[in-house]
Amino acid sequence: MLINSEKSTFVRCFMIMIKTSPSEMNRLTVEEFKAAEKIPVVIVLDNIRSQNNVGSVFRTADAFRLESLCLCGITAVPPHREIHKTALGATESVDWRYFETTVEAVKALKTAGYRIVAVEQTRQSTLLHQFCTESGEKLAFIFGNEVNGIGEEVLAIADASIEIPQFGTKHSINISVAVGIVIWDVFSKMKISPEK
Repeated sequence: MLINSEKSTFVRCFMIMIKTSPSEMNRLTVEEFKAAEKIPVVIVLDNIRSQNNVGSVFRTADAFRLESLCLCGITAVPPHREIHKTALGATESVDWRYFETTVEAVKALKTAGYRIVAVEQTRQSTLLHQFCTESGEKLAFIFGNEVNGIGEEVLAIADASIEIPQFGTKHSINISVAVGIVIWDVFSKMKISPEK
């Protein structure tokens, strides 16, 4: 026979998880998103080949209410069927601009006061968990081509480079996954908590 404290422990151990319904999540409308204050972070996509990756980055930018995206070079831009397939509507909420070259985008961001951070394995890169940011700092993170990474001319004008620690046999992570890892790390360091 279970005594009362054991019963409560037993019940907690076997609690059934119930998914939160979309109506319970209190998500912003597109109009509310556009009017809301954004986290001062811009993602720069340097010649990304996969439209699915581009769509996934739009979705991540929406999830964290980032300021905008810079789509550069061969990176596809909306409207595009493959982007929409993974963005799930985030192309409507997230601001974006197209630049013929990533250098052009980086120069514009520098002029606007952003700290330019290349997400790339370099001899000077800082491991992501050791990367520091100041409260309110405007940051632009560059993510490079799936095969060639970030262009050398872009690295030459970046303010810093960071890399995600890896412990397996591969030397890279899919760009959409890398964006999620980096943005979550920076988001948590900025100590931003969603209102519930």
